[in-house]
Amino acid sequence: MIDARFFSMAAAFIFVPVVALPAPVQTGEAIEFTSHRAVYDLKLASSRGNRPIEAVRGRILYDFSGSRCEGYALQFRQVSEIDAGEGVRMMTDMRAATWEDAAAKSFRFNSENFVDQEPKNAVDGQAERGSAQVDVRLRKPAIKSFGIEADAFFPTDHMRRIIVAARQGKTLLQGPVFDGSDTGEKVYDTLTVIGQPIEPDAQKPDDAAGREEQLSKLRRWPVAISYFDKTKADGDQLPVYGIRFELYENGVSRALSLDYNDFVVSGTMTSLETRPSKACD
Repeated sequence: MIDARFFSMAAAFIFVPVVALPAPVQTGEAIEFTSHRAVYDLKLASSRGNRPIEAVRGRILYDFSGSRCEGYALQFRQVSEIDAGEGVRMMTDMRAATWEDAAAKSFRFNSENFVDQEPKNAVDGQAERGSAQVDVRLRKPAIKSFGIEADAFFPTDHMRRIIVAARQGKTLLQGPVFDGSDTGEKVYDTLTVIGQPIEPDAQKPDDAAGREEQLSKLRRWPVAISYFDKTKADGDQLPVYGIRFELYENGVSRALSLDYNDFVVSGTMTSLETRPSKACD
């Protein structure tokens, strides 16, 4: 299950005329997420900036574990080498760890960013959902406490809501998301567009997902998530960043497309290991 806090990108999304947006998904429906470790190889898919990127190569390591009784933990690392041409190259290394309880009341987040092996920034904090607001306490980059709107989604709950909406045949989901990214203070407005389901016996993947027997029995949906800057009131604004992928009912994602505005990076799942989750008492 990929959550977009780990990518600084801008995604174009399918513009759909909306008569009425779907009602918010109720938080009571449980989704059985599968604990798994996935590796995605990254490469440049396209470049459209004024100074085109010549090449990108890299890798994502995504290790997700947990259950409804013990909460969900994520260990993540993305390393990318970007060749901007004329001898300009940059190596980025993003490492993160999060934990979120199944009731979406508590969220802990920690991340570090390196550029050319030099540390650039670090974020460490936690958020607790109350009846009136979500209380956020940061330890890095500075000690700080503040409140955000009570209806903000945490990342795993956001993904759960997408799967529930997809099962219900909905094609759109909107809502604010707090993921601890940037300086740990950002809340993004999001629009998720959900495509038609791909049935288990259709379009067998040619990557590591296609070799996993558990996935061969599950539906999946094409998903595009666009993130918008809440501080800008312009209703016609473009998304700040986004991500496209195919999402299985158990939370595993494949066929990544990461749009960094000036260039697009594709992520191919080259390795997938699923693990049994701890059973709830």
